[in-house]
Amino acid sequence: MDAPDDPKAPRGVIARYLDHLSAERGLASNTILAYRRDLELLARHLPGPRTPQRARAQDLLSVLRRLRAEGRSPRSLARWLVAVKGFFAFLVQEGIAREDPAALLEAPRLWRSLPHVLSDQEVESLLAAPDPLEPRGARDAAMLEVLYATGLRVSELVGLRLADFHADAGYVRCMGKGSKERVVPIGAEAARALRAYLGGARAALTRSRRSDALFLNRAGARLTRQGFWKILRAYGRKVGIHTPLSPHTLRHSFATHLLEHGADLRSVQLMLGHADISTTQIYTHVNRERLRRLYRDFHPRA
Repeated sequence: MDAPDDPKAPRGVIARYLDHLSAERGLASNTILAYRRDLELLARHLPGPRTPQRARAQDLLSVLRRLRAEGRSPRSLARWLVAVKGFFAFLVQEGIAREDPAALLEAPRLWRSLPHVLSDQEVESLLAAPDPLEPRGARDAAMLEVLYATGLRVSELVGLRLADFHADAGYVRCMGKGSKERVVPIGAEAARALRAYLGGARAALTRSRRSDALFLNRAGARLTRQGFWKILRAYGRKVGIHTPLSPHTLRHSFATHLLEHGADLRSVQLMLGHADISTTQIYTHVNRERLRRLYRDFHPRA
């Protein structure tokens, strides 16, 4: 059992790295928890008495093979690898480890699954699904329109406050990962849906409670991420979308459709709030894959 105050014990070095991520990089608590799970997984699977600071590249490959054999998804393995590479780079930087065993470890291309994207028609059907004459329908219409118009993460969407919507200027202000604030423009349709929701539907949901949250649940409190997931999936079933549907699907669709219609990658990066443009580049791969599929389906000599 690790001594809780031993900074060189497996749990000690992991805790030290997580403190660094929180204090120096300002990562969100959910992200910190995900890193903790991934790194504790590493510590449990290292062979024999091996500690993280003495791990070798072969040890990491062994753990990776074991996780794959257990049926971990490509996305889960890629995330685990990101956590591990950052962790070992930190250990070397702090002088806790002499060498970085993860330095040359790369995720095979086959692990990188492309995000699912809705077609233009599927998006139109989804946005038209709520009944705007009913308070919750007006709220849902506004949320769907804003999500597709801005590419916000679901946590950013439900975290919006009344003061974050600037109707005259045509933008919303949101708090993203690492407590970084950004401004994202919204289109005319999303602004119209928001005004309609704020014009009466939101007041009907407040139930005399005071809240600065933009989107409320039926009890008059801030709508949760889980609540919105359920709402979105119900509308997906209603309009016959049978492929996996999540708030991130609309975020992926927002980015892909922007690029398809001529937006530049750097602008899309800023709107999505990606710290690194390499994260945004996945959408250029989606574009190429869709072009190949269109060519194969419709060209007479494909």
